[in-house]
Amino acid sequence: MRYALLTDTRQTDPEMDSNKIKTLAQAVIDTEHLAIQALKSRIDDDFVAACRFMLECEGRIVVTGMGKSGHIGSKIAATLASTGSPAFFVHPGEASHGDLGMITRKDVVLAISSSGETDEILTIVPLIKRLNVPLIAMTGKPQSSLGKDATVHLDISVEKEACPLGLAPTASTTVTLVMGDALAVALLETRGFTADDFARSHPGGRLGKRLLLHVRDIMHSGPDCPSVDGAASLSEALTEMTRKKLGMTSIVDSSGKILGVFTDGDLRRVLDHGEVNIKKLSIKDCMTANCKTITSDKLAAEALHIMDSKNINALPVVDENNRLIGALNMHDLLKAGVV
Repeated sequence: MRYALLTDTRQTDPEMDSNKIKTLAQAVIDTEHLAIQALKSRIDDDFVAACRFMLECEGRIVVTGMGKSGHIGSKIAATLASTGSPAFFVHPGEASHGDLGMITRKDVVLAISSSGETDEILTIVPLIKRLNVPLIAMTGKPQSSLGKDATVHLDISVEKEACPLGLAPTASTTVTLVMGDALAVALLETRGFTADDFARSHPGGRLGKRLLLHVRDIMHSGPDCPSVDGAASLSEALTEMTRKKLGMTSIVDSSGKILGVFTDGDLRRVLDHGEVNIKKLSIKDCMTANCKTITSDKLAAEALHIMDSKNINALPVVDENNRLIGALNMHDLLKAGVV
């Protein structure tokens, strides 16, 4: 027997379909926005208590959840861990088969269940309570089994899901994620977690380089740093620029203090004035005085910000007495992965 492939041959208005799609998407955003707004009133004493348990935790914050709650829980654990609150995720199904041994008496457990009746979580609740560790529950039903068993309950209920069928976890998972972020940021601020602390847990990639790399790590120093005396000619400065290949040279006085900088851009401006005798011009007549500088202890990302905001491609590096100790250009930042 042969089966024909049935297709919907109805003609539809493309513009009507487009408008309907946009309307549906906007309705989802509106529903989830209202659900998040409702969370504000739930940042109460229970939220503070949950934060205190986590702050006082000598072990780890163990996050658990099943299904979509588990996916959100895994992200919450990752956010906590990266912002100064050591945490990891345990699948409640696996916990019943050995992984419960990962939870110690010094830990805090954060259990997530929209219904508060997730079997896999309720199975391990008595064992968690036997360890006498704080159990923080995030549910949509405070009077649920998990809500009643919890040391602290955080309400993540929603009036309705964004799914028109009311079945797919949408608004509820968004609210759960936002509540988790609220916990993480509240803990971060209370701990005094800094950008340097954040960098230590994010050493890889561009983010790590922007947070960890200092000017001293990439600057050219010693004989590789281009510089000429204030009495030098423009010709001598150009020779120094060519030799050091940074597209610039600093001009210093007899004590090494910086007087100014001369770049490829400055050279173009000199040449724009018409015929000039490069050999007779003094570098002091051509340099940019009161130039922007940076110290070696600053982050390379700050050097990038200065270059971008001032529309320049190179920076002299100075010490606390404004003496020249190095130089770097945009190419150095690109090579280091800061840009």
